[in-house]
Amino acid sequence: LDPRGLSDRYADYWAEGKSHVRMIHQHCVKNPNAFKGYSADCWGLTASYSINFYNAHSPENDNGTISPTAALSSFPYEPELCMKALRHFHDKLGNRLIGKYGFYDAFNLDKEWFPPHYLAIDQGTIVVMMENHRTGLLWRLFMSAEEVQNGLKRLEFNVTRTRD
Repeated sequence: LDPRGLSDRYADYWAEGKSHVRMIHQHCVKNPNAFKGYSADCWGLTASYSINFYNAHSPENDNGTISPTAALSSFPYEPELCMKALRHFHDKLGNRLIGKYGFYDAFNLDKEWFPPHYLAIDQGTIVVMMENHRTGLLWRLFMSAEEVQNGLKRLEFNVTRTRD
């Protein structure tokens, strides 16, 4: 669902997405729990593998685990912040964080924890959102479906962005 120009009586979804990315980034920059490695270039909190199996990481539930998918799937919202994270993950942590299928799902520098695990749902959002940032292709294809357009109308969404 393309959030650009999408709103309803509850929210402007593009603004909400940008705000959420900035909040997560800012939390990792401030690093209130003093976790090893958190910085402007090393950030990303979302549901992922965790040091205790699986967890929904957030500023309110932070155990020092970074999920690359959180930063890398945010490219459309904050491309400069995301590119810095991508470079950091690749250049500084790549030998411990990258495997056959790309970035591992999560890591924790405090615990020196780099499990060689992937979650397809997380891997998928990275490439999809990078392409949406680059060209908007997947958003455009999805939004062009008649069923999607009818659903948006029935749910009383406003779509103000002009489509290509």
